[in-house]
Amino acid sequence: MVQQTRRDVLRGLGAGTVATSAMAGCLGRSSGQMDSLTVAYVPIYPNMQHYVMDQQGYYDELPVEVSVERFSSGPNVVKAFASGDVDVALFGITPAMVLSDQGTEAGILAANSRNGFKIMATTEVADRYDEAGASAFEQFESDEGRRIRFGAPPDGSVPDVVLRHWIETDLGIGETDSVISKSTVPPARAVQTIQNDDIDATIIQEPFATIIGQEDGVREIEWSGDILQNHPVTVLFANQQVLDAPEVAQSLVEQHTRATEFITESPDEASADAASVIGSGVSEALAREALDSRASDFVSDPRSITDQAATMGEIVAGLGNIDAPVPESDLFAFEPYDAIQ
Repeated sequence: MVQQTRRDVLRGLGAGTVATSAMAGCLGRSSGQMDSLTVAYVPIYPNMQHYVMDQQGYYDELPVEVSVERFSSGPNVVKAFASGDVDVALFGITPAMVLSDQGTEAGILAANSRNGFKIMATTEVADRYDEAGASAFEQFESDEGRRIRFGAPPDGSVPDVVLRHWIETDLGIGETDSVISKSTVPPARAVQTIQNDDIDATIIQEPFATIIGQEDGVREIEWSGDILQNHPVTVLFANQQVLDAPEVAQSLVEQHTRATEFITESPDEASADAASVIGSGVSEALAREALDSRASDFVSDPRSITDQAATMGEIVAGLGNIDAPVPESDLFAFEPYDAIQ
């Protein structure tokens, strides 16, 4: 029997609204030929390679003209990618799963970051957790008359998936929504929200984890690298036109890998690059301090995140954001990375 992946089926039947609009941007262009490349990003710390590539002139090394577009949120990038307005995006792996599940012909060329979150909590939660571990949730509810209030990005986002894995699998204390009171809090608002005593805990990326860690009465209780070792955070996702242009794809991955090495070898300069692009109160000093965090783990090798990508895909599918976990062969495009090694 010949097995078909979801992508094979979509090729034969038509991929629906998102895939149709995504392919529309490629109509009339010859396979394997590109004159320009549009890179989309959201100004978050885990996209560190982009800031280096942008500020160090690495994009200029590509054999095509590169334009960069900044977006205010992940959903806006997803919409632009699906409509064919951008060729490459740096965003969370879960949006990449959603696009692939919906039939968008694209693939992950490189990892950006992994192990990128800390669970920060008030002393009231942290002390109980230190003493009682998983039982702290039940103890808190018994003592305070309410569940622990957790602030996190939307359901199905990368931090939400890690949070659910921690509660349901790592701690094994039940369904997340029955154990905590979860509210949607964007990372940039998490600092003020916990300061205002509107939440008791949050799962947060850098540099916000560093900021929150400086607050009296708040401290780290877990690191996502211990919860789901080597889990992906953000990735370099490219459409089929890029994948069909080997010279472009390989050059893009080569410069991405170069940027990852630069982050390790020149952390001061890399931090300055990040601060200059992100803005929004992220100073060079803050960016540099956050780079020393264990939640700042920057890599390029796509195979370094495949195992946990599969684990996360199961959770995303369970939430209904995708129909089923996306097969590795549909989600990743390893050839350009392998070609430069």
